[in-house]
Amino acid sequence: MYLGIDLGTSSMKCLIIGDDQEIIYNVSSKDISLTNPKSGWSEQDPSLWIEALELCLEKLKEKVKLNEIKSISFSGHMHGATCIDKNHKVIRPCILWNDTRSHEECKDIMNDKTVMDIAGNIAMPGFTAPKVLWLKNNEFDNFKLIHKVLLPKDYLRFYLTGEFFSDLSDASGTYWLDIEKRNWSSKLLEASFMNISQMPNICEGTEQTGVIKKDIAEKYGLNINCKVFGGAGDNAAAAVGLGLYEEGDASISLGTSGVIFGSTKRFLKNYDDAIHSFCHCLPNTWHLMSVMLSCTSNINWFVNTFNSSIKEITDQLKNSMFSKNLINNSPYYLPYLTGERTPINDPHVRASFHNMGIETDRSLLVYSLIEGISFGLNDNYQALSKTGIKLDNLFVIGGGSKNEYWIKLLASILDRDLSITEASDAMAAYGAARLAFLGFNNLDHSEVLKPPTVKKIIEKDSTLNPLLKVRFNDWKNYYIN
Repeated sequence: MYLGIDLGTSSMKCLIIGDDQEIIYNVSSKDISLTNPKSGWSEQDPSLWIEALELCLEKLKEKVKLNEIKSISFSGHMHGATCIDKNHKVIRPCILWNDTRSHEECKDIMNDKTVMDIAGNIAMPGFTAPKVLWLKNNEFDNFKLIHKVLLPKDYLRFYLTGEFFSDLSDASGTYWLDIEKRNWSSKLLEASFMNISQMPNICEGTEQTGVIKKDIAEKYGLNINCKVFGGAGDNAAAAVGLGLYEEGDASISLGTSGVIFGSTKRFLKNYDDAIHSFCHCLPNTWHLMSVMLSCTSNINWFVNTFNSSIKEITDQLKNSMFSKNLINNSPYYLPYLTGERTPINDPHVRASFHNMGIETDRSLLVYSLIEGISFGLNDNYQALSKTGIKLDNLFVIGGGSKNEYWIKLLASILDRDLSITEASDAMAAYGAARLAFLGFNNLDHSEVLKPPTVKKIIEKDSTLNPLLKVRFNDWKNYYIN
């Protein structure tokens, strides 16, 4: 058996697969709390991650013999700065990916524009390096204590093995990694007054990073020979779960945030449009990723604010799509509830409706809501396309993929057919388990990972595309930096 541990921002999932890669058991922890000491701040106590892991292992122990687990790997939320001292004690709460306090430090790091060519990205408050530079500028006593900076899932690895490692996909989000050379960059480290001795070792997602410590094995009933492998950042792990690694295979994830993920065999970049250029967790593979901060969270906001429902939104969208007159008379919605990343990189912009008139009713607002989210995804898609990446096969996953009318609208805006595939909310944990399987059995990923099964192809409506193209261009003009 092979265990995948997925450390999410709000909970942990642990998933076990067998030698046939079929899921045997899948358990989750209770909610992991976070704190917001000030506006824009987001922190988490790493001890809560250990508690969540213990709870998941206790649940698994009721189902299987944990000493039969051959190997373990990880997935986790990226960018978090988990700082530990020379005694291996956590110095302060981890500053999370969605913390925006370090926007000034991003400017400082990018004073030398050449850093972007090395990192392949704009420095953003979400990344790890600006957070640590913020510590230097605001909590210098804590900064002086830093012995190692670990990403959240890599702190779990240290807890289980006593080893300091980070896989390349997760390390890509620190702003300390040379993305093309797949190694730490002394220049990027110096930009935030860090050095390579404070970094964990770099590894591929399928590379062994130690074995379970004796005391940990005895505590949880794990095999003392249980091997631990590199793992991945959450989106790269989910891609492995789906089987996405070939150039041309890509996914659109319609979740709380919207992510377009595409694999590539070479280092590509478009930092001008805030595209993320990262190493994949598989050898000699990279990936590009656009991130729309608010996707289905816009729908949740609308439902809660206007006492609506998913059924109402689906029904209204269905009616609107067959009326070009209704579409033409709809207002425009900018879906920036929590700022935006790709392509405008503006943490301060907020959502808004535009061009409302006396004729604007609830049904028009519903259509405008879904159209605005879709336009945001098209903005992401166009920014990603500028890199020259192949996007031959585009699979739609996430909760939003269940609404075929929405996918029809999105396909018509993108002017291409879209494939719906099965993807559970445990896909990252499944990807982590697959990495443990690949590493333990020393298998090439091409032998194991197959493209996802297409459940249904949603065809574009070519008659709608010209109208939507005009509306998209109008929509773009409502954003003012």
